[in-house]
Amino acid sequence: MTTSETSQFVRLRVELVLEIGDSGALTGAALERIAADEFMPDEERAHARAAVREDEAEALAYLVDPFDLVAQVPGVELAQASWSSEQIEYDPEAEEWDLDEEDGAYEDDVDDADSDDEDVADDAGGDSGR
Repeated sequence: MTTSETSQFVRLRVELVLEIGDSGALTGAALERIAADEFMPDEERAHARAAVREDEAEALAYLVDPFDLVAQVPGVELAQASWSSEQIEYDPEAEEWDLDEEDGAYEDDVDDADSDDEDVADDAGGDSGR
């Protein structure tokens, strides 16, 4: 496929689990961000302040901006973004939080392909070079 036939858009998915060590600092920073937003209507500002005071995940959502993640990346422009945050139960030992799961599946596929190559080389009487 030539460059003109490929899409110029890329979806980047990022999943983060953050531990909040200082709720007061997080909430305070979010309230400062809300107060500094000159384009936010007063009614929305009041709602945002209340939400941030009640929920640390809301405070985090006001502070994390996907634009900030890519603003300094050369050659790209953010076309669309959405994000959310929620409080979760987190156990780093639980299988559901194994972020390398997909990597492991890939490595297994590569290992299987490599062993197939070795079998073919062995069957042909050749040296696999390993």
